[in-house]
Amino acid sequence: MEFRSARQAILQLLRTVAPADLPVLLEWMRTTRDFDEFTQDNNDIMLKNIAEDLRNCLPLETMLSSEHLALQKIQQQPEPTIQVDAFLYDEDFIDSLCEEGKMSRNYCMVCGSHQTAPLGFVSHSFSLMELKFIYHHVLPDLSGKVLVDVGSRLGAVLYGGYLYSSALQLYGVELNGDFCQLQEMIIKKYQFTDRIKVLHADICTQGSLLQNADVVIMNNVFEYFLDEAEQGRAWEYISHNVRKQGSLLVTVPSLEQSLSGLQVNIQLSPWVEQLPLNYNVYPEKDVDREALEQIHLYKIL
Repeated sequence: MEFRSARQAILQLLRTVAPADLPVLLEWMRTTRDFDEFTQDNNDIMLKNIAEDLRNCLPLETMLSSEHLALQKIQQQPEPTIQVDAFLYDEDFIDSLCEEGKMSRNYCMVCGSHQTAPLGFVSHSFSLMELKFIYHHVLPDLSGKVLVDVGSRLGAVLYGGYLYSSALQLYGVELNGDFCQLQEMIIKKYQFTDRIKVLHADICTQGSLLQNADVVIMNNVFEYFLDEAEQGRAWEYISHNVRKQGSLLVTVPSLEQSLSGLQVNIQLSPWVEQLPLNYNVYPEKDVDREALEQIHLYKIL
């Protein structure tokens, strides 16, 4: 059916709706996500295919046995917390896992009772919505620019940057060799090798890369993977090397929160200026506004 005929058919259908129900139907049409499958572009579909490939390679919690400190820190959280990778598992996917009994959003506070409380969730990757927010609404046009993702993990930031931006080069720096192998697998399969490069390295050995980057992205990058002394050293290294005037730094959480409690001598006001973000760009009711508000943008002075 061509556009003109389809439009006429929809209007004709609306004329048959009971007058009392028409406002409800129109409001539903304006706000529903039920049309997403018809409006998703090829880039969204490709990222979802990548997520499926990675799910098939990883355990449900997407934590590897080599991540000893991260596993320990998650277990030490004040409330029961599980790692759920937001790139691999969106809310609908988590709901389906809960329905199948493979995951729960709650834990029993008193064993054997009905007294339950919500589980804490932590992710070390951006969701598809967060990636689109970053590349469409947080960052400017990246044509000719170099982006560095510190702790690239599964590579979501790199794949998103390849598909949603015109960045000249996207570098991922990842300390865990197992995750580097997974990223290389995806990069080769989807033919991203012309603009994405993954470095198996400690970020504290990559001064030149940081000094020349136009954009640096850091998502929950040190807290779960380094002890406090190592976190402090890493942040000192970042602050000494991310100095290109006018370059941009994207962080989750804020720099203030990341640095609080660490023994560091980093003065933010001479180094960066926080830039305001519009978190209202997605009016849909089921968008995770709280997750978007954890994203912060800074300009290097």
